[in-house]
Amino acid sequence: MTDKLKPLREKIDSIDAQILALLNERAKVAQEVGHVKAETNAPVFRPEREAQVLRGVAERNPGPLGGREVQTIFREIMSACRALERRVTVAYLGPAGTFSEQAVYAQFGTAVDGIPCASIDEVFRAAEAGTADFGVVPVENSSEGAVNRTLDLMLATPCLVSGEIAIAVHHSLMTKTGTMDGVQVICAHSQALAQCQVWLNEHFPHIERRAVASNAEAARMAGQDPTIAAIASEHAGGQYGLGVVNAHIQDDPHNRTRFVVIGSLQTNPSGRDHTSVILAVPNKAGAVYQLLAPLAKHGVSMTRFESRPARVGTWEYYFYVDVEGHVQDPSVAKALSELKDNAAFFKVLGSYPTSLT
Repeated sequence: MTDKLKPLREKIDSIDAQILALLNERAKVAQEVGHVKAETNAPVFRPEREAQVLRGVAERNPGPLGGREVQTIFREIMSACRALERRVTVAYLGPAGTFSEQAVYAQFGTAVDGIPCASIDEVFRAAEAGTADFGVVPVENSSEGAVNRTLDLMLATPCLVSGEIAIAVHHSLMTKTGTMDGVQVICAHSQALAQCQVWLNEHFPHIERRAVASNAEAARMAGQDPTIAAIASEHAGGQYGLGVVNAHIQDDPHNRTRFVVIGSLQTNPSGRDHTSVILAVPNKAGAVYQLLAPLAKHGVSMTRFESRPARVGTWEYYFYVDVEGHVQDPSVAKALSELKDNAAFFKVLGSYPTSLT
């Protein structure tokens, strides 16, 4: 076996040397790009450009590596090269180990500086004040629907949406001992408790459930107190020294959460984009139908429609609408212009590349 492996390993070593040389050659070109950007004060991170690169490598990939695996490799290459220009700072709902942190790395790669925040409100404040270049916040879950606090904050923020990330959410029940002996309370974010309620009702119906700021915070608490069990990702559990009692306890095996990137960046078209807007109409029969008619008129597909009670102003509801396309696309521009004319309230949250996952 050794005789057969030796020439193959030597071949791999030779290929690795070529890859290393090409990576550094790419990095040098990226540095030149950085110098050009610095002359015009252009942003370091261009999500539409990176989305085009990632789609391109997946489409051109001949295998045997899978398209998603190739995208992961190239995302890290771009992240490392971007960091040669300047490391991007990204605020997220912390502490370390949350699904929000996973979303940060899924969008930006790992060569960024994450800023964990205690609440979604703090993520918005960091992005608005410029203490972080971007923020990443959860906006909806496939099982539990919209994250209402994010929607409410979107209404008033000056930030724009410049990206979206959808990640699979797998919840595990974990404790300091890896068993439920002596456990008196199960802690998790309220969304996670809701996403696991059927399983919890069946297996631990009599143990108290307590909502905390995040699943990672629950994991941190469980790491300090053996009477607490946490629902969190196994990544978070590993960071706080927890043992898994039961894995994948979410009621929906295909559970996913969608996150958006907020900041001051306005993106250009990438070729596959979404645009998010907030609308309000007077309370009268047929008002919503009449308001949305321009989308059908101009052939613009609506991919999401959420309503939230209006806490201020004279309207009963705000409507959060996502459509396919970019604000610079002629059909989208015409439809949004007519929407604005007909709406009592109108706000474009941003156009951004469609999530790759």
